[in-house]
Amino acid sequence: MVLRRLVGSDLAAFQAYRHDALIGLYQGWCPQTDEQSLAFIEQMAGAALFAPGDWFQIGIADALNGRLIGDIGWRVAADGASAEIGFSLCAQSQRQGLATEAVGAALRLLFESTDVDCVIGITDARNAASIRLLERLGMRRASTASAVFRGAPCTEHRFVASRPVAGGRRST
Repeated sequence: MVLRRLVGSDLAAFQAYRHDALIGLYQGWCPQTDEQSLAFIEQMAGAALFAPGDWFQIGIADALNGRLIGDIGWRVAADGASAEIGFSLCAQSQRQGLATEAVGAALRLLFESTDVDCVIGITDARNAASIRLLERLGMRRASTASAVFRGAPCTEHRFVASRPVAGGRRST
């Protein structure tokens, strides 16, 4: 697995998992047309990785063939103190440890490249696979709250990863 920028040739793979109802069940995104998705991919291809207040999407690719298998989104808070993270992985690549590897790499990248003190992952309480992944990465459940998602009531867990003590802050 490698993390890399999204590129136009990712469109078919991106659309395949973004149109899978099970993959999108707990996601904040909805399927889009090819034109909309290509515009998004092109926007992300040139976007700043850590611009405060803006979401950024990075691709998860198969290290052997470069094929897109998922993506990770993050948003550094406007004040730079925290970041939020979310992730999607195609069905064929699940249950192989790839999402854990990719999200772990994204967490390290956020802590090494920014001054955020913590990274937050919010997941639906019914999303057992995401909960297990966040826990495997050492993120702790910080809170549970009622929410409304896509017009329906749900319960969301908020997980937090704190900046590793040994890593310290990046130098500026």
